[in-house]
Amino acid sequence: MLNWFRKSPALETRDSSFASPDEMMLALWTGTAPGALSVSGVAALKVPAVSAAVRVISEAAATLDVCVVEVMDGGAEVARPDHPVSSLLRGEANPWTSGFELIRDLVADALTRNEGGLAWVNRVGDEVREVIRYQHSAMSVAYDTMTREPTYRLNGSVISARNVVHVRSPFDGSPVSLAAKAIGVLAIMETYAGKLFQNGAKPSGVIEMEKDLGDEGNKRMRKGWRESHEGSDNAGKTAILWGGATFRPLTMASTDAQFHELRTFQILEVARAFRVPPSMLFELERATWSNSEQMGREFLTYTLEPWLRTLEGSLGRALLTREERKRFRIVFDRDDLTRADLGERASAYSSLISARVINPNQARKWEGLPPYEGGNEYVNPNISAATGDETTGETEE
Repeated sequence: MLNWFRKSPALETRDSSFASPDEMMLALWTGTAPGALSVSGVAALKVPAVSAAVRVISEAAATLDVCVVEVMDGGAEVARPDHPVSSLLRGEANPWTSGFELIRDLVADALTRNEGGLAWVNRVGDEVREVIRYQHSAMSVAYDTMTREPTYRLNGSVISARNVVHVRSPFDGSPVSLAAKAIGVLAIMETYAGKLFQNGAKPSGVIEMEKDLGDEGNKRMRKGWRESHEGSDNAGKTAILWGGATFRPLTMASTDAQFHELRTFQILEVARAFRVPPSMLFELERATWSNSEQMGREFLTYTLEPWLRTLEGSLGRALLTREERKRFRIVFDRDDLTRADLGERASAYSSLISARVINPNQARKWEGLPPYEGGNEYVNPNISAATGDETTGETEE
């Protein structure tokens, strides 16, 4: 009889540890070729250009004022700061997370993780009590292969999509994942630059000898040279050579001279991946006083606005009931990013009030000032309201 219960040979664990997998195991798990220049996830955030892009988008979205507005019959929108959802987003999303932190982290997750930003809505009936962003390992999402309907799980249990805030990137992948190779090249360049300055990867020159000094002679000459010329205290000293030795300085190759330009190009690649103006990643080579303002507007229009629309839709779907969505919606106030300086605002308000487009109290509201009596009237302050003779300008006694 054959023995089917054979003792398996001992497995070699030195090179196949799950805690520190080699390139081949990473290729099997992630689908990337061994040695591929790709960086994603937490490792990508260690690249300064990537972390700057993620922060500028997520923090800009979170700093905007958010509120629930009611759409009236005439189409006008009235802010409802006393709505429970407004209080949650403007105050505390839960006892240990503010509304600012919740929105910031959801957008940051959507920028760095293919699953996007996920948060669970704790409801009692139809009342929203809190919104909790769990650790990435606790919440997951899977999609139907035909309809793309998501199935959400929290600690392994299926939960209703009605109780999940889900902020996603387009193309079923985060910008960090889609630009993993470009980020990997930049990470390698930064590693090389660090080693170049840390270990002196390129020597300034070489000492050429007419005859071989032997191992002991080479060691003594190297020691004497270092003691006499290496270090900041010995900088600029005159070199003294012996035994017919000559010093030949090394010139920088063209590829090394272009290293800075290559790093700048990779920063531009990261800016393209996140659709962020290079100046917001502190790449100011082409930034001027005239185009900086235009790039700021482009950031609002082409970078931030799509994320704000995504946030408004995701938060509204999860935090408002079906009946509430017929009358209410969640809105981010864009005025803080488009606001001009005080002089320009004053000129604009004066023109709009004179043209009777707005009333003084509306302008005061935009500036955060309280209304005053009579400020709701649409009048032109530049035209005298006196009842006297229009020809002489005299008022009646």
